[in-house]
Amino acid sequence: MEKTILALSFLLLHMEAAQTPSRWTPELAMEIQTVGSVVPSPDGRLAAWTQTRAVMEAEKSEMISQIYLGRTDGSRPMQLTRGEKSATAPSFSRDGSYVYFQSARSGKQNLWRISVGGGEAEMLTDWKGSIGAYTVSPDGKWIAFAGVPDDPEEEKAKKEKRDFRVVDENPKNHGLWVIAAEPGVSGTKSPRKLFANAYHITDLDWAPDSRKIAFEHQPTPNADEWRLTDISEVDVESGTVRPLAVTEAAERTPLYSPDGRYLAYTVSSEPVRWGGDARVVLLPRQDGQLRVLPASYDERPLFAGWSGDSSMIYFAENKQTRTALYAMPVDGVPKLVYEPKQGVAGLGVRLNAKATHAGFTCESSLEPPEACVLQLSATSPVRVSRANTDKVLPPIGETKLVRWKAKDGLDIEGLVTYPVGFESGKKYPLILNIHGGPMGVFNENYPGRPGLYPLAAFASKGYAVLRCNIRGSGGYGKQFRFANYNDWGGKDFDDLMAGVDHVIEMGVADPDRLAVMGWSYGGFMTSWVIGHTRRFKAAAIGAPVTNLWSFTGTSDIPGFLPDFFAGEPWDSFEAYRKHSPMSYVKGITTPALILHGEGDVRVPISQGYEFYNALKRQGIPAKMVVYPREPHGPQEPKFMLDILRRHLDWVEKYVR
Repeated sequence: MEKTILALSFLLLHMEAAQTPSRWTPELAMEIQTVGSVVPSPDGRLAAWTQTRAVMEAEKSEMISQIYLGRTDGSRPMQLTRGEKSATAPSFSRDGSYVYFQSARSGKQNLWRISVGGGEAEMLTDWKGSIGAYTVSPDGKWIAFAGVPDDPEEEKAKKEKRDFRVVDENPKNHGLWVIAAEPGVSGTKSPRKLFANAYHITDLDWAPDSRKIAFEHQPTPNADEWRLTDISEVDVESGTVRPLAVTEAAERTPLYSPDGRYLAYTVSSEPVRWGGDARVVLLPRQDGQLRVLPASYDERPLFAGWSGDSSMIYFAENKQTRTALYAMPVDGVPKLVYEPKQGVAGLGVRLNAKATHAGFTCESSLEPPEACVLQLSATSPVRVSRANTDKVLPPIGETKLVRWKAKDGLDIEGLVTYPVGFESGKKYPLILNIHGGPMGVFNENYPGRPGLYPLAAFASKGYAVLRCNIRGSGGYGKQFRFANYNDWGGKDFDDLMAGVDHVIEMGVADPDRLAVMGWSYGGFMTSWVIGHTRRFKAAAIGAPVTNLWSFTGTSDIPGFLPDFFAGEPWDSFEAYRKHSPMSYVKGITTPALILHGEGDVRVPISQGYEFYNALKRQGIPAKMVVYPREPHGPQEPKFMLDILRRHLDWVEKYVR
């Protein structure tokens, strides 16, 4: 008997060891689920959230999200929705008995609800078109949503091959619609359009008495027009619209206080800048005398909701390499409510209807993403999901915060992920990873999560990875974020090189084995880096801006660079030439991998082709990979996996 037990124990240990991956790979990263849209129920006892996984089976290549439900005491959660189509944007009914969500499970995107006890979901809209933001009225009787129905004439023209279009004509503006929150006797009910809109609605909020809706709008859906957002209010019964905030600034995210006394929103400075800044504004609904509240730390607050007594507004914001939850009193200065000791509390914080609990995604450099709920009277959140906790994962490289001085004395931060099994005194090959934006920021998130860069796999193979938050990054205040205006490739480049030198001086990095990579603005900087130094043995360039003039004329955001460089290309020709990587392509020696989505309208693929052909014609080792259908940020998991593999293989080929 004893021998049998020992044999079984040995077998189980052997099986467990066989099932435990020995090291991180791109394939393993794609198995990690991401978590989002964490929302607590009105009474704070439950939470709903989405979990997203990669589906790469036969002809399928998509990220599928489903809604999960769990108790906020941390007991085991349950999967609430299922199927081949995603379910997203969960929100609770006012009595907490249902979860509303969006899904295209009917063939088109529609609004649905499902009981918190499970069962079959009920379709609330039979909508043929697109749906944007939606919200349930405080009395629980109505759902308002932004959307635009399909045009039958356009569908007919498409079938008859007459589907030409005139640029900037007939934009697909989302109107404002309402529908009963309860399905009809025979199923769905028809929505009612509140008014004939000449603009595109992007966000909305119900007044506490359920009689009015405040909404954010811009002239068209064009990405460049976020700078033209204003706020208006509509009477639900009459459809009468009243402008509330219409200035040269960008007014966004309307939010009524529970007592109905205020409408809060954020307002930018004038003129509106792409670097981004915003202050919280209170509009008293009686006298209309605006009050601009004190600036927050990063001056980019994202509303989570009002306190139950209408005395303060909760918001999330980046704070260096972490994110934090703050409260802005109607009288006073912002105060910190919760900051993780390590890692990230996701920016998409949601408060429940009674403002007692906050839901968000939490993760750290050692812990994969999970859904968390913070009782606002407590000091630490409760993990409510088990999206990744049951996975047996190999060791992951330790990540540490590092700081260095720039050439001009400015303090710069970054994150170093060490090789697995790091030995002090031994020098390792180093990957310099550059974020996009340029207003992006590297947070203390999980290196093993799916994405564009195989950070955990690099660490498993003995590489160190440096992610720099150079000037221009978010999370360090407005002045820091605007510090690269008129200077792309200038002091931001110096910040990067100083960071690499710092990791070399730490005794971690081998100066003769360096690689550099980045996407979007990170692709711009990678192209710039290899045009200004030969110290890197390999470069991987994702969706890069390489020619500032042609980018401005082909991108869906033609106002972007004229803001950063104080003028249009024809007025500031020398600035655009001076700061274009194409101006320095002659003489590059670094082998370069260029990756670009064919459907990218933000940074059109021609930018990648320009750089690739310039390298190829000089005989530089270069490879360009094109991903059909993909926009600026790749979405199909089979392509994402290929990108992860190619980053790893390219560096292994030229740096080892």
